Amino acid sequence: MEKEHGLVKDFLEGKIDRRNFIGRALALGITLGGVEAVLQACGSGGNAGGKANISWSTWGDAARLKLFFDYTNQFNASHPDIAAQFKPIPTTDIDYGAKILTQLTGGVAPDVFYVPNSSMTQYIQDQVITDLTPLLNGSKSQEKASDYIDKLWGVSRTPDGKIYGVPVDCNPYVIWYNKTVLQEAGITQMPADLYEQGKWNRETFSSMLDKVAAKGKTGYILTNATLMLWSWVTTNGGVVYDNNGRGKFVANQDPRSIEAFTWLANNIRAKKIVYAGVLPKGQGADFAFISNQVAFVSAGRYYLPAFRQASNLQYDIVPLPPNTGKRLEPAGVPVTSMSVNSKTKYPDAAFQFLTSYVSTAGQKFRIQGASGSIPSIQGIDQIATSGNIPEHARYFIDTRNVGYASFQAEDSTPGLTTDILKELEPVWLQGADVQQTLNKVANMANQRITEAKSGQ
Repeated sequence: MEKEHGLVKDFLEGKIDRRNFIGRALALGITLGGVEAVLQACGSGGNAGGKANISWSTWGDAARLKLFFDYTNQFNASHPDIAAQFKPIPTTDIDYGAKILTQLTGGVAPDVFYVPNSSMTQYIQDQVITDLTPLLNGSKSQEKASDYIDKLWGVSRTPDGKIYGVPVDCNPYVIWYNKTVLQEAGITQMPADLYEQGKWNRETFSSMLDKVAAKGKTGYILTNATLMLWSWVTTNGGVVYDNNGRGKFVANQDPRSIEAFTWLANNIRAKKIVYAGVLPKGQGADFAFISNQVAFVSAGRYYLPAFRQASNLQYDIVPLPPNTGKRLEPAGVPVTSMSVNSKTKYPDAAFQFLTSYVSTAGQKFRIQGASGSIPSIQGIDQIATSGNIPEHARYFIDTRNVGYASFQAEDSTPGLTTDILKELEPVWLQGADVQQTLNKVANMANQRITEAKSGQ
């Protein structure tokens, strides 16, 4: 018994690791069941040195990954009872969700991780992520749910109000414009000037596209993302899904939605707008913008780090041009949430990391570190607008405040976003009829949405 006590003491003090402890315990005649009981008693699986060892994951480019490592080091320095390890997943957000699900199924997933909107509902149904509602309302949460921008919860908050993921930050869609290209086209009043005067609208935008095209350059590159397409619909006063984004696809029945798609299609056919899906691999919209080949691109703040590094690039931002007579209309706000593995061995430590990461302090650390994003929490907008880079950086905030996360009906239906983009491609690439194509999208989408809801 004395030897057993000494062995446990050495383990608790970190003098031996888990593997050595198990081997020596078995040699002393302790059964496997007894070893497991000791490990549980020593702290949910035997955390050597008394620390809770957790891991977390997301994807990202080199600059963002460095920022994530830096944040992890900062967190560990201020939480001596937790040892967090960042495990980046080298992939894009397109297949990241599937890879995390594979890890969850295999029991090797991280304790905390980003969840793409398209995966959230499946994760909730499979009960592989934790219901964070009571935790966010508890004393251990650094912020309350009410502290976050309400329209950013999206699919991470279920219709009955349960929260399974917290928005880490966000990236409202705006129009970036290249001043040099516009000036070469003879345009003297920049879009931001017109916006301040209440004269920035789709008609003015169309006029600029004409002038840029006349100089042999591309007016605008249309991002191949459904939330970007829906942004052109909503800034035209149209509706994509009924029941506040939770119901059926109705854009094919809504005159303003149809008109928005028709306007986009006509400009693509006239070669004033280029659909991003046809750009050569490795030469995206940001490349064309930096090389002064296009006047307008649509994106969030994530383009800022690259644009700041480009020499002699003159640029600014403006909200999407509305076509309703209003100065500003809602556009999409891409957002990703962070969740906790429901099978984590260290639920308290995992939530401590999450609440720290998405807190006011956590977002300040990451956004000030040039993460290329906007706060998802209220009260710290200045960290994204300080220094006025770009000049009208406050438009990010204006756009976020009236914007919306992706629609729940779409996000809750596996694979629907990808399939909608495929169904719409004939309009952009082959000149297919807008109304007929939207009807096809509606038939496909509504059948899938109904099937998804019946399975929930």
